[in-house]
Parts: sequence; structure tokens; C-alpha cells
Amino acid sequence: MDYLLQDTSNCSVGRTVDIVGRSWVLLILREIVRGVHRFSDIQDHLGVSRSVLADRLEGLVADGVLQRRDYRVDGQRPRSEYRLTRKGWDLYPIFTALRDWGDRYLADPAGPALLVTHAGCGAPVHAVVMCEAGHAVHRGAVEGRLGPSSRLRSVDGLAIRYAEMGGAQR
Repeated sequence: MDYLLQDTSNCSVGRTVDIVGRSWVLLILREIVRGVHRFSDIQDHLGVSRSVLADRLEGLVADGVLQRRDYRVDGQRPRSEYRLTRKGWDLYPIFTALRDWGDRYLADPAGPALLVTHAGCGAPVHAVVMCEAGHAVHRGAVEGRLGPSSRLRSVDGLAIRYAEMGGAQR
């Protein structure tokens, strides 16, 4: 099927961007991945406004990417810190891919600001696309097929004409 006939309203990439594509979200998640968990520390390190940070953290908790944990320092009011859930940690390859791309194209002339290595052997860590059988896959070696929730879009009768030609709408 021609990709232009496919309805993208239920696209997994689009749904992911709805969560992580808002301003500050990836940088907030970067802080948490790097071990910065407390609101005030995240705000100080990023320079983001309190209201924006509170809104983004609330959204990430609601989306199940973060969980809020209460803590209390003696003599102070209770506060919250934020930890990645399993769903949040599953975004780690995205951070690795973004860092790889940034290191390749945007790093300072002296090199990247952060070197990420495997604790077991010391080798640099990179993002790799693999199939479920464990083969490294490059961009020319992939194909897309309709998934179980795919459906045709209906713009200017395209979906209707496609269906009339024998295509099925899911």
C-alpha cells in the first residue's frame, strides 16, 4: 500500500512525540537519566521556570514515564523527587541516539562534552538498530508493512479509490 494512503493519526512515532516533543521534556529527562532527581536541582541545572518544570513533570508522571517519590529533609516540608519508570528507561536508546548524532555533528571542536562508556570494558556506547533476531539493521535493509491497527485515510477520495481497486481498509 502507498504510505500516503495510510492514516497517521494512530502512529507510534506521533504518539511518542506528543509526550517527549514538548519543550524542555527531553532535557528534563536527560537530567533524571544523569541522576538529578529533585525539582530544585533540575530547575537550577536547566534554568527552566518553576511553572514549566512543574507542568512537564506532572505530564511525565501522568504518562507513566516518571514516578514521584516523596522525601523529607529534617526541618523542612515534604518534597518530591522524580525517578524513571520502566517505561521511562525504555527511552534510554533515544538519548543514546541523540547523543551519538550530536557528538557527530554538533560537538565542540575539542570533542563531545560527555563520553559514555560501557562500565564492563570501557568501550564507547552507541545506539544500534537491531531486529528481534539480533541482526544489526541499516536504513536500506528495512521494509514497512501494515500493522494490525493500520487504517486508510480519506482525503479527496483516495481511500475510497484504493478500496475500489481491491485494497481493504482495516
